[in-house]
Amino acid sequence: MNSYMLLALAIVAEVIATSSLKASESFTRLIPSVLVVTGYAGAFFLLIQVMKTVPVGITYAIWSGAGIVLVTLIASVLYRQIPDLAAWLGIGLIVAGVAVIQLFSKTGAH
Repeated sequence: MNSYMLLALAIVAEVIATSSLKASESFTRLIPSVLVVTGYAGAFFLLIQVMKTVPVGITYAIWSGAGIVLVTLIASVLYRQIPDLAAWLGIGLIVAGVAVIQLFSKTGAH
């Protein structure tokens, strides 16, 4: 499977885990707690596979940038934690940074 497809799956697993942290209520609720543990375990397993072919800095930039955006969107819907304009601008800068790395850096090229 393509490394970037594995990275996308790692991002989904991490976003599920992170979004379930609040619902786990300090690991007192079973299903959200299981989602946290399995989500992070799956994410890290997939990241290990990705880093066999993609540099660690590129992998982490994409993983963390996409994770921030997706977790923020999910928290807005599930927990009504709506970011203000400054937060959205900061998130936009993170996305722009990841885009610059992907589009213009030779570091991530195979």
